[in-house]
Amino acid sequence: MGQKINPLGFRLGTTQSHHSFWFAQPKNYSAGLQEDEKIRNCIKNYIQKNRKISANSEGITHIEIKKQIDLIRVIIHIGFPNLLLEGQKRGIEELRMNVQKEFHSVNQRLNITITQLEQPYRHPNILAEYIALQLKNRVSFRKAMKKAIELTKKTGTKGVQVQIAGRIDGKEIARVEWIRKGRVPLQTIRAKIDHCSYPIRTIYGVLGLKIWIFVDEE
Repeated sequence: MGQKINPLGFRLGTTQSHHSFWFAQPKNYSAGLQEDEKIRNCIKNYIQKNRKISANSEGITHIEIKKQIDLIRVIIHIGFPNLLLEGQKRGIEELRMNVQKEFHSVNQRLNITITQLEQPYRHPNILAEYIALQLKNRVSFRKAMKKAIELTKKTGTKGVQVQIAGRIDGKEIARVEWIRKGRVPLQTIRAKIDHCSYPIRTIYGVLGLKIWIFVDEE
């Protein structure tokens, strides 16, 4: 039997935590989820337009949203410095104004902070963007996967697995290719596993990329 459960949802409450922190009545719950999605999409679209780093990379690992009665705190975790085009304070203020216009909330203030991570290649989202950039530049998929694993192993992780599915290298028949280095215990709940699914749009179709990183064990 294959592992058909999301590694992050499987470990919620043990080694993983939610990226949204708020409470709502059942009738308002769906509206809160839609608001979170709108905030995240607005931030990613703004950074895509004003990025300094690679033209095909966002550099965001995840976005935390904490809601209070009169305040919404947004914490953006990024992997690279100088992500915003303008100065840090000016860029954050412009980003805050753009997000504020999106969801039209008068009763709640918006506070945005940016946190830079020390080891960006320890996070699967950054690694997935790196592999996607390599594949779009016509680099061999095996070479891109092996280089990504090398970058991850330098950060001190215990194991990493990379899987690509689809019409790899433009072949007529879709297939699945994967490489694993070290241990990736997906059945163990106490193992802290970071996971992401990332679509790669190429000239010959969309490839599905999945990355599992075994960070630590409690």
